[in-house]
Amino acid sequence: MPVISLAVLFALYTVGLVRVWRHAGVGAGVAAWEATAFAGGFLALLIALSPPLDDLSDHWLVAHMAQHELLMAVAAPLIALSAPVFVTLWALPADLRKRGLAALRAKPIVASWSALTSPLSAFLLHFAALWLWHLPTLYDAALRHEAVHALQHLWFFGTAALFWWGIAHGRYGRAGYGAAVVYVFATAIQSGVLGALLTFSPHVWYTPYAIPHGSLSPLEDQQLAGLLMWVPAGLVFVAGGLALFAAWLRESDRRTRFHRVIHNRL
Repeated sequence: MPVISLAVLFALYTVGLVRVWRHAGVGAGVAAWEATAFAGGFLALLIALSPPLDDLSDHWLVAHMAQHELLMAVAAPLIALSAPVFVTLWALPADLRKRGLAALRAKPIVASWSALTSPLSAFLLHFAALWLWHLPTLYDAALRHEAVHALQHLWFFGTAALFWWGIAHGRYGRAGYGAAVVYVFATAIQSGVLGALLTFSPHVWYTPYAIPHGSLSPLEDQQLAGLLMWVPAGLVFVAGGLALFAAWLRESDRRTRFHRVIHNRL
């Protein structure tokens, strides 16, 4: 099922991109960097959901955590930056594309989407998904039942994509950039706290991983998984936060110079 879903995603984006560039010219409508972002995000999805990583995740928590971080910290932001809705619509026949655009522009859809992707809503949804799915009861259920496991991955990727969509496509000015910086660093902190709890816990959290299965003890496996969530994944959020902070400073400087020019002319 994941392989089929990935194939459909890749086909829709590729067909849509070819049609956009054939109509508007290469790099127009969809920038080359957006197409590159999709390619990187798709590759991250492919690595996360395909063997051998998926097979290793049945026995190693660190492999399972690598899957989750690829979904949340790599694939989600890159896909969110790649204009996926616009490109996918162009993959449809012209009449369906027009109907799709009309549906997406309907006030209830616009209002609902704006509410879901607002930085606060997206942050809370991702926060809830991250912490609830790492509770031992739900995590163990995901390991024992494939359907629950697929739902867990969908929640992780979906809420992370909503979060990064809201960050990437938010209304910006000084206030907007400032809010985005706060939410990105807040997400880095809460993800890091969860990783630290896994790293320093004296007990194995998840029953299926409590059985010795290799050169590392179950607790050492959990500690590596916690470090993976805490450090490398945290660096992704920090890098995103610093980029937004730099944009915030540039916007503040631009506005300051604009007001200075206006004041001097008056």
